[in-house]
Amino acid sequence: MTETSVPKTSVPKLDTAGSSANDPGLAQDWGERYSHNLLGVFGSPQMCLVEGHGCHLTDAAGNSYLDLLAGIAVNALGYSHPAWVEAVSRQAGTLAHVSNFFTTPGQLALAEKLLSIAQAPEGSAAFFCNSGTEANEAALKIVKAHRKGGRVIALEHAFHGRTLGALALTYKEAYRAPFAPLGAEVTFVPAEDAAALEGELSKGDVAGVFVEAVQGEAGVIPLSADYLREVRRLTSEHDALLVFDEVQCGMGRTGQWFAHQAAGIQPDVMTLAKALGGGFPMGATVTFGPQISAILTPGQHGTTFGGNPLACAAALAVISTIESDHLLDNVTAIGQRLIDGITGCHPRVLEVRGRGLLLGVQLDADIAGEVVTAARSAGFIINAANPSTIRLAPPFILTEAEADSFIDALPGLLDAVTATTSEKEN
Repeated sequence: MTETSVPKTSVPKLDTAGSSANDPGLAQDWGERYSHNLLGVFGSPQMCLVEGHGCHLTDAAGNSYLDLLAGIAVNALGYSHPAWVEAVSRQAGTLAHVSNFFTTPGQLALAEKLLSIAQAPEGSAAFFCNSGTEANEAALKIVKAHRKGGRVIALEHAFHGRTLGALALTYKEAYRAPFAPLGAEVTFVPAEDAAALEGELSKGDVAGVFVEAVQGEAGVIPLSADYLREVRRLTSEHDALLVFDEVQCGMGRTGQWFAHQAAGIQPDVMTLAKALGGGFPMGATVTFGPQISAILTPGQHGTTFGGNPLACAAALAVISTIESDHLLDNVTAIGQRLIDGITGCHPRVLEVRGRGLLLGVQLDADIAGEVVTAARSAGFIINAANPSTIRLAPPFILTEAEADSFIDALPGLLDAVTATTSEKEN
Protein backbone atom coordinates (compact mmCIF):
# COMPACT_ATOMS: atom_id res chain seq x y z
CA MET A 1 0.00 0.00 0.00
CA THR A 2 1.53 3.33 -1.01
CA GLU A 3 1.30 6.33 1.25
CA THR A 4 -0.06 9.54 -0.23
CA SER A 5 2.48 12.36 -0.04
CA VAL A 6 1.40 15.98 -0.06
CA PRO A 7 3.91 18.47 -1.46
CA LYS A 8 4.30 21.76 0.34
CA THR A 9 2.60 24.67 -1.38
CA SER A 10 4.81 26.98 -3.40
CA VAL A 11 2.42 29.87 -2.87
CA PRO A 12 3.98 32.43 -0.48
CA LYS A 13 2.55 32.23 3.02
CA LEU A 14 0.62 35.36 3.92
CA ASP A 15 0.37 36.95 7.34
CA THR A 16 -3.24 36.88 8.49
CA ALA A 17 -4.69 39.68 10.58
CA GLY A 18 -5.43 38.26 14.00
CA SER A 19 -2.99 35.33 13.71
CA SER A 20 -0.80 34.54 16.68
CA ALA A 21 2.20 35.97 14.82
CA ASN A 22 0.56 39.39 14.57
CA ASP A 23 -1.29 39.15 17.89
CA PRO A 24 0.99 37.84 20.65
CA GLY A 25 -1.84 37.93 23.20
CA LEU A 26 -4.08 35.64 21.16
CA ALA A 27 -3.02 32.48 22.96
CA GLN A 28 -4.23 33.93 26.26
CA ASP A 29 -7.30 36.01 25.40
CA TRP A 30 -9.05 34.38 22.44
CA GLY A 31 -11.67 32.70 24.63
CA GLU A 32 -12.71 35.95 26.30
CA ARG A 33 -12.81 37.75 22.95
CA TYR A 34 -14.96 35.00 21.46
CA SER A 35 -17.51 35.02 24.26
CA HIS A 36 -17.67 38.81 24.17
CA ASN A 37 -18.13 39.22 20.42
CA LEU A 38 -19.67 36.12 18.85
CA LEU A 39 -23.18 34.73 19.18
CA GLY A 40 -23.04 31.73 21.48
CA VAL A 41 -24.84 29.20 19.30
CA PHE A 42 -21.79 26.91 19.20
CA GLY A 43 -20.95 27.08 22.89
CA SER A 44 -17.32 27.68 23.82
CA PRO A 45 -14.72 26.78 21.17
CA GLN A 46 -12.24 24.07 22.09
CA MET A 47 -9.25 26.05 20.81
CA CYS A 48 -8.19 28.80 18.42
CA LEU A 49 -6.59 27.44 15.23
CA VAL A 50 -4.21 29.57 13.21
CA GLU A 51 -2.56 27.41 10.56
CA GLY A 52 -2.80 24.11 8.69
CA HIS A 53 -0.69 22.03 6.30
CA GLY A 54 -1.60 18.61 4.96
CA CYS A 55 -3.57 16.82 7.68
CA HIS A 56 -2.09 18.88 10.52
CA LEU A 57 -3.34 21.98 12.33
CA THR A 58 -1.63 24.41 14.70
CA ASP A 59 -3.37 26.32 17.46
CA ALA A 60 -2.69 29.80 18.85
CA ALA A 61 -0.41 28.35 21.52
CA GLY A 62 1.74 26.60 18.91
CA ASN A 63 0.44 23.07 19.55
CA SER A 64 0.14 20.72 16.55
CA TYR A 65 -2.69 18.27 15.90
CA LEU A 66 -3.43 15.49 13.42
CA ASP A 67 -6.87 16.41 12.10
CA LEU A 68 -9.11 13.35 11.75
CA LEU A 69 -12.28 15.42 11.34
CA ALA A 70 -11.41 17.74 8.41
CA GLY A 71 -13.77 20.50 9.44
CA ILE A 72 -16.55 17.90 9.80
CA ALA A 73 -15.97 16.11 6.47
CA VAL A 74 -15.15 19.33 4.57
CA ASN A 75 -11.41 19.61 3.91
CA ALA A 76 -11.03 16.75 1.46
CA LEU A 77 -7.55 17.87 0.41
CA GLY A 78 -6.46 18.82 3.91
CA TYR A 79 -4.93 22.25 4.45
CA SER A 80 -2.88 24.47 2.13
CA HIS A 81 -2.99 21.93 -0.67
CA PRO A 82 -1.05 23.49 -3.55
CA ALA A 83 -3.63 22.70 -6.24
CA TRP A 84 -6.46 24.22 -4.18
CA VAL A 85 -4.44 27.26 -3.13
CA GLU A 86 -3.26 27.90 -6.68
CA ALA A 87 -6.74 27.58 -8.17
CA VAL A 88 -8.40 29.91 -5.67
CA SER A 89 -5.53 32.42 -5.78
CA ARG A 90 -5.55 32.51 -9.57
CA GLN A 91 -9.31 32.97 -9.68
CA ALA A 92 -9.19 35.72 -7.05
CA GLY A 93 -6.92 37.62 -9.42
CA THR A 94 -9.48 37.57 -12.22
CA LEU A 95 -13.09 37.34 -10.99
CA ALA A 96 -14.42 36.68 -7.50
CA HIS A 97 -18.12 37.48 -7.93
CA VAL A 98 -20.32 38.50 -10.86
CA SER A 99 -23.93 37.71 -9.74
CA ASN A 100 -26.17 35.13 -11.32
CA PHE A 101 -27.36 37.51 -14.01
CA PHE A 102 -24.26 36.11 -15.74
CA THR A 103 -22.31 32.87 -15.89
CA THR A 104 -18.59 32.15 -15.91
CA PRO A 105 -16.35 29.46 -17.44
CA GLY A 106 -15.78 27.83 -14.06
CA GLN A 107 -19.51 27.58 -13.34
CA LEU A 108 -20.12 25.91 -16.69
CA ALA A 109 -17.20 23.52 -16.24
CA LEU A 110 -18.19 22.57 -12.70
CA ALA A 111 -21.81 21.83 -13.65
CA GLU A 112 -20.64 19.63 -16.53
CA LYS A 113 -18.14 17.81 -14.30
CA LEU A 114 -20.63 17.17 -11.50
CA LEU A 115 -23.22 15.77 -13.88
CA SER A 116 -20.55 13.54 -15.38
CA ILE A 117 -19.32 12.00 -12.12
CA ALA A 118 -22.94 11.66 -10.96
CA GLN A 119 -23.66 9.65 -14.12
CA ALA A 120 -26.68 11.87 -14.60
CA PRO A 121 -28.73 11.42 -17.81
CA GLU A 122 -29.19 14.04 -20.50
CA GLY A 123 -31.40 16.85 -19.29
CA SER A 124 -30.03 16.82 -15.74
CA ALA A 125 -28.95 20.07 -14.12
CA ALA A 126 -27.10 21.63 -11.19
CA PHE A 127 -27.98 24.54 -8.92
CA PHE A 128 -25.11 26.02 -6.90
CA CYS A 129 -25.49 27.51 -3.43
CA ASN A 130 -23.35 28.05 -0.34
CA SER A 131 -24.06 25.20 2.08
CA GLY A 132 -25.70 21.85 2.64
CA THR A 133 -28.75 23.29 4.33
CA GLU A 134 -29.30 25.59 1.33
CA ALA A 135 -28.94 22.65 -1.02
CA ASN A 136 -31.62 20.83 0.96
CA GLU A 137 -33.87 23.89 0.95
CA ALA A 138 -33.71 23.90 -2.85
CA ALA A 139 -34.46 20.16 -2.92
CA LEU A 140 -37.41 20.66 -0.58
CA LYS A 141 -38.86 23.33 -2.87
CA ILE A 142 -38.52 20.95 -5.82
CA VAL A 143 -40.33 18.24 -3.83
CA LYS A 144 -43.13 20.58 -2.71
CA ALA A 145 -43.60 21.88 -6.26
CA HIS A 146 -43.76 18.30 -7.56
CA ARG A 147 -46.88 17.56 -5.50
CA LYS A 148 -48.40 20.71 -4.06
CA GLY A 149 -49.66 20.18 -0.52
CA GLY A 150 -47.97 16.80 -0.27
CA ARG A 151 -46.22 15.43 2.78
CA VAL A 152 -42.50 14.74 2.92
CA ILE A 153 -40.93 11.64 4.47
CA ALA A 154 -37.57 11.63 6.21
CA LEU A 155 -35.87 8.95 8.29
CA GLU A 156 -35.63 8.72 12.03
CA HIS A 157 -32.29 10.14 13.25
CA ALA A 158 -31.88 12.13 10.02
CA PHE A 159 -30.04 15.44 9.94
CA HIS A 160 -30.61 17.71 6.94
CA GLY A 161 -29.76 21.19 8.20
CA ARG A 162 -30.66 24.11 10.46
CA THR A 163 -32.72 26.49 8.31
CA LEU A 164 -36.47 26.15 8.74
CA GLY A 165 -37.21 23.89 5.77
CA ALA A 166 -34.17 21.67 6.28
CA LEU A 167 -34.83 21.69 10.01
CA ALA A 168 -38.31 20.28 9.39
CA LEU A 169 -36.55 17.25 7.84
CA THR A 170 -34.22 16.84 10.82
CA TYR A 171 -35.36 14.19 13.31
CA LYS A 172 -34.07 15.48 16.64
CA GLU A 173 -36.99 17.04 18.47
CA ALA A 174 -34.78 19.33 20.53
CA TYR A 175 -33.59 21.01 17.32
CA ARG A 176 -37.10 21.45 15.88
CA ALA A 177 -39.37 22.21 18.81
CA PRO A 178 -38.24 25.79 19.62
CA PHE A 179 -38.99 26.93 16.05
CA ALA A 180 -42.23 25.11 15.20
CA PRO A 181 -44.24 25.33 13.05
CA LEU A 182 -41.69 24.68 10.34
CA GLY A 183 -41.75 24.84 6.56
CA ALA A 184 -43.09 21.42 5.62
CA GLU A 185 -45.28 18.59 6.90
CA VAL A 186 -42.79 15.81 7.53
CA THR A 187 -43.39 12.22 8.63
CA PHE A 188 -40.44 10.29 10.05
CA VAL A 189 -40.11 6.55 9.48
CA PRO A 190 -37.49 4.09 10.76
CA ALA A 191 -34.48 3.45 8.55
CA GLU A 192 -34.18 -0.05 7.06
CA ASP A 193 -37.96 -0.54 7.44
CA ALA A 194 -39.32 -0.69 3.89
CA ALA A 195 -42.76 -1.72 5.13
CA ALA A 196 -43.10 1.46 7.21
CA LEU A 197 -42.10 3.54 4.20
CA GLU A 198 -44.53 1.71 1.93
CA GLY A 199 -47.31 2.23 4.45
CA GLU A 200 -46.85 6.01 4.27
CA LEU A 201 -46.38 6.12 0.51
CA SER A 202 -49.52 4.08 -0.07
CA LYS A 203 -51.62 6.93 1.39
CA GLY A 204 -51.01 8.75 -1.90
CA ASP A 205 -50.12 12.18 -0.52
CA VAL A 206 -46.33 11.97 -0.29
CA ALA A 207 -44.36 14.41 -2.45
CA GLY A 208 -40.89 13.12 -1.70
CA VAL A 209 -38.54 11.12 0.50
CA PHE A 210 -35.21 12.40 1.87
CA VAL A 211 -32.50 9.83 2.65
CA GLU A 212 -28.84 9.93 3.75
CA ALA A 213 -27.12 6.81 2.42
CA VAL A 214 -24.88 7.08 5.48
CA GLN A 215 -26.53 8.82 8.43
CA GLY A 216 -23.62 10.89 9.69
CA GLU A 217 -25.01 12.84 12.62
CA ALA A 218 -26.86 9.75 13.84
CA GLY A 219 -23.53 8.10 14.60
CA VAL A 220 -22.31 7.11 11.11
CA ILE A 221 -24.98 4.55 10.23
CA PRO A 222 -24.66 3.16 6.67
CA LEU A 223 -27.95 2.09 5.14
CA SER A 224 -27.95 -1.22 3.28
CA ALA A 225 -27.91 -1.38 -0.50
CA ASP A 226 -31.02 -3.59 -0.43
CA TYR A 227 -32.93 -1.00 1.57
CA LEU A 228 -31.85 1.87 -0.68
CA ARG A 229 -32.91 -0.08 -3.76
CA GLU A 230 -36.29 -0.72 -2.15
CA VAL A 231 -36.67 3.00 -1.38
CA ARG A 232 -35.98 3.74 -5.03
CA ARG A 233 -38.55 1.18 -6.16
CA LEU A 234 -41.25 2.40 -3.80
CA THR A 235 -40.81 6.10 -4.52
CA SER A 236 -40.96 5.45 -8.25
CA GLU A 237 -44.07 3.31 -7.82
CA HIS A 238 -45.87 6.04 -5.83
CA ASP A 239 -44.68 9.06 -7.87
CA ALA A 240 -42.73 10.52 -4.95
CA LEU A 241 -39.36 12.13 -5.56
CA LEU A 242 -36.31 10.46 -4.02
CA VAL A 243 -33.75 12.93 -2.64
CA PHE A 244 -30.34 11.67 -1.56
CA ASP A 245 -28.65 14.00 0.90
CA GLU A 246 -24.97 13.47 0.10
CA VAL A 247 -23.80 16.56 1.98
CA GLN A 248 -21.61 14.60 4.40
CA CYS A 249 -21.17 11.25 2.67
CA GLY A 250 -20.71 12.50 -0.91
CA MET A 251 -17.85 13.82 -3.05
CA GLY A 252 -15.68 10.74 -2.53
CA ARG A 253 -15.84 10.39 1.24
CA THR A 254 -17.00 6.74 1.12
CA GLY A 255 -14.54 5.76 -1.63
CA GLN A 256 -17.07 6.38 -4.41
CA TRP A 257 -18.08 9.77 -5.71
CA PHE A 258 -21.49 9.43 -4.08
CA ALA A 259 -22.53 6.97 -1.39
CA HIS A 260 -25.78 5.96 -3.12
CA GLN A 261 -23.82 4.71 -6.13
CA ALA A 262 -22.87 1.61 -4.14
CA ALA A 263 -26.50 0.52 -4.44
CA GLY A 264 -26.52 0.98 -8.23
CA ILE A 265 -29.43 3.41 -8.18
CA GLN A 266 -30.16 6.97 -9.26
CA PRO A 267 -32.09 9.55 -7.23
CA ASP A 268 -34.36 12.25 -8.59
CA VAL A 269 -32.48 14.92 -6.66
CA MET A 270 -29.10 14.94 -4.89
CA THR A 271 -27.72 17.51 -2.48
CA LEU A 272 -24.03 18.25 -1.91
CA ALA A 273 -21.77 20.53 0.11
CA LYS A 274 -18.92 20.02 2.62
CA ALA A 275 -16.13 18.32 0.62
CA LEU A 276 -17.38 19.85 -2.64
CA GLY A 277 -15.53 23.12 -2.01
CA GLY A 278 -12.69 21.58 -0.02
CA GLY A 279 -12.98 24.36 2.58
CA PHE A 280 -14.63 27.04 0.46
CA PRO A 281 -18.37 27.45 1.26
CA MET A 282 -20.08 25.60 -1.57
CA GLY A 283 -23.25 23.55 -2.01
CA ALA A 284 -25.14 22.07 -4.94
CA THR A 285 -28.51 20.58 -5.77
CA VAL A 286 -28.47 18.19 -8.71
CA THR A 287 -31.63 17.20 -10.58
CA PHE A 288 -31.68 13.99 -12.60
CA GLY A 289 -33.40 14.06 -15.98
CA PRO A 290 -35.37 16.74 -17.85
CA GLN A 291 -38.66 16.20 -16.02
CA ILE A 292 -37.16 16.89 -12.60
CA SER A 293 -34.95 19.67 -13.91
CA ALA A 294 -38.01 21.51 -15.22
CA ILE A 295 -39.93 21.59 -11.92
CA LEU A 296 -38.51 24.90 -10.71
CA THR A 297 -38.99 27.68 -13.26
CA PRO A 298 -37.25 31.08 -13.56
CA GLY A 299 -37.90 33.22 -10.50
CA GLN A 300 -38.86 30.36 -8.18
CA HIS A 301 -35.46 30.03 -6.53
CA GLY A 302 -32.16 31.88 -6.39
CA THR A 303 -29.03 32.89 -4.52
CA THR A 304 -26.63 35.83 -4.49
CA PHE A 305 -23.33 34.07 -3.93
CA GLY A 306 -24.04 30.52 -5.12
CA GLY A 307 -21.78 29.33 -7.93
CA ASN A 308 -19.49 32.33 -7.76
CA PRO A 309 -16.15 32.03 -9.55
CA LEU A 310 -14.09 31.49 -6.39
CA ALA A 311 -16.31 28.65 -5.18
CA CYS A 312 -16.32 26.98 -8.59
CA ALA A 313 -12.54 27.22 -8.85
CA ALA A 314 -12.19 25.57 -5.44
CA ALA A 315 -14.60 22.77 -6.31
CA LEU A 316 -12.96 22.09 -9.67
CA ALA A 317 -9.58 21.88 -7.93
CA VAL A 318 -11.00 19.37 -5.44
CA ILE A 319 -12.48 17.15 -8.14
CA SER A 320 -9.44 17.27 -10.43
CA THR A 321 -7.06 16.49 -7.57
CA ILE A 322 -9.17 13.57 -6.38
CA GLU A 323 -9.00 12.22 -9.92
CA SER A 324 -5.33 12.94 -10.69
CA ASP A 325 -4.04 11.70 -7.33
CA HIS A 326 -6.34 8.64 -7.24
CA LEU A 327 -7.69 9.73 -3.87
CA LEU A 328 -10.79 7.56 -4.08
CA ASP A 329 -8.43 4.59 -3.89
CA ASN A 330 -6.66 6.15 -0.93
CA VAL A 331 -9.97 6.80 0.83
CA THR A 332 -10.89 3.14 0.46
CA ALA A 333 -7.48 1.80 1.48
CA ILE A 334 -6.89 4.08 4.47
CA GLY A 335 -10.49 3.67 5.60
CA GLN A 336 -10.08 -0.09 5.66
CA ARG A 337 -6.78 0.30 7.49
CA LEU A 338 -8.52 2.33 10.19
CA ILE A 339 -11.36 -0.19 10.43
CA ASP A 340 -8.97 -3.13 10.71
CA GLY A 341 -6.72 -1.36 13.21
CA ILE A 342 -9.44 -0.04 15.51
CA THR A 343 -11.71 -3.11 15.49
CA GLY A 344 -10.86 -5.15 18.56
CA CYS A 345 -8.11 -2.78 19.69
CA HIS A 346 -9.73 -2.31 23.11
CA PRO A 347 -12.61 -3.91 25.05
CA ARG A 348 -14.50 -0.61 25.01
CA VAL A 349 -14.71 -0.64 21.19
CA LEU A 350 -17.85 -2.54 20.20
CA GLU A 351 -17.69 -1.98 16.44
CA VAL A 352 -16.47 0.32 13.69
CA ARG A 353 -19.16 1.40 11.22
CA GLY A 354 -19.05 3.27 7.96
CA ARG A 355 -17.34 3.30 4.60
CA GLY A 356 -14.17 4.91 3.34
CA LEU A 357 -13.16 7.84 5.50
CA LEU A 358 -16.50 8.35 7.21
CA LEU A 359 -16.32 6.07 10.22
CA GLY A 360 -18.10 5.71 13.55
CA VAL A 361 -16.33 3.99 16.44
CA GLN A 362 -19.04 2.62 18.73
CA LEU A 363 -18.05 2.56 22.39
CA ASP A 364 -19.61 0.57 25.22
CA ALA A 365 -20.64 3.63 27.25
CA ASP A 366 -21.33 7.35 26.91
CA ILE A 367 -17.68 8.36 27.06
CA ALA A 368 -17.14 9.71 23.54
CA GLY A 369 -16.86 13.29 24.78
CA GLU A 370 -14.15 12.32 27.25
CA VAL A 371 -12.27 10.43 24.53
CA VAL A 372 -12.41 13.51 22.27
CA THR A 373 -10.85 15.60 25.05
CA ALA A 374 -8.15 13.02 25.75
CA ALA A 375 -7.39 12.73 22.05
CA ARG A 376 -7.01 16.50 21.72
CA SER A 377 -4.53 16.52 24.61
CA ALA A 378 -2.60 13.80 22.77
CA GLY A 379 -2.57 15.77 19.50
CA PHE A 380 -5.56 14.33 17.61
CA ILE A 381 -8.76 16.07 16.51
CA ILE A 382 -11.77 13.74 16.49
CA ASN A 383 -15.48 14.22 17.17
CA ALA A 384 -18.30 12.71 19.22
CA ALA A 385 -21.18 12.12 16.81
CA ASN A 386 -23.26 11.13 19.84
CA PRO A 387 -22.40 10.33 23.47
CA SER A 388 -21.17 6.82 22.66
CA THR A 389 -19.79 7.20 19.12
CA ILE A 390 -16.51 8.70 17.92
CA ARG A 391 -16.68 10.05 14.37
CA LEU A 392 -13.65 10.02 12.05
CA ALA A 393 -13.85 12.00 8.81
CA PRO A 394 -10.24 12.92 7.93
CA PRO A 395 -8.87 14.46 4.74
CA PHE A 396 -8.66 12.14 1.76
CA ILE A 397 -4.86 12.59 1.75
CA LEU A 398 -4.39 10.86 5.12
CA THR A 399 -1.35 8.57 4.97
CA GLU A 400 -0.79 5.10 6.37
CA ALA A 401 1.63 6.47 8.95
CA GLU A 402 -0.85 9.12 10.09
CA ALA A 403 -3.66 6.58 10.35
CA ASP A 404 -1.39 4.21 12.28
CA SER A 405 -0.45 6.93 14.76
CA PHE A 406 -4.10 7.20 15.83
CA ILE A 407 -4.65 3.44 15.79
CA ASP A 408 -1.64 3.04 18.10
CA ALA A 409 -2.77 5.83 20.42
CA LEU A 410 -6.44 4.90 20.79
CA PRO A 411 -6.07 2.03 23.31
CA GLY A 412 -4.11 4.29 25.65
CA LEU A 413 -6.69 7.05 25.29
CA LEU A 414 -9.46 4.60 26.19
CA ASP A 415 -7.46 3.33 29.16
CA ALA A 416 -6.95 6.88 30.41
CA VAL A 417 -10.64 7.75 30.07
CA THR A 418 -11.62 4.50 31.79
CA ALA A 419 -9.31 5.25 34.71
CA THR A 420 -10.60 8.81 35.07
CA THR A 421 -14.21 7.66 34.86
CA SER A 422 -13.61 5.00 37.53
CA GLU A 423 -12.05 7.58 39.87
CA LYS A 424 -15.08 9.86 39.50
CA GLU A 425 -17.49 6.99 40.17
CA ASN A 426 -15.59 6.03 43.32
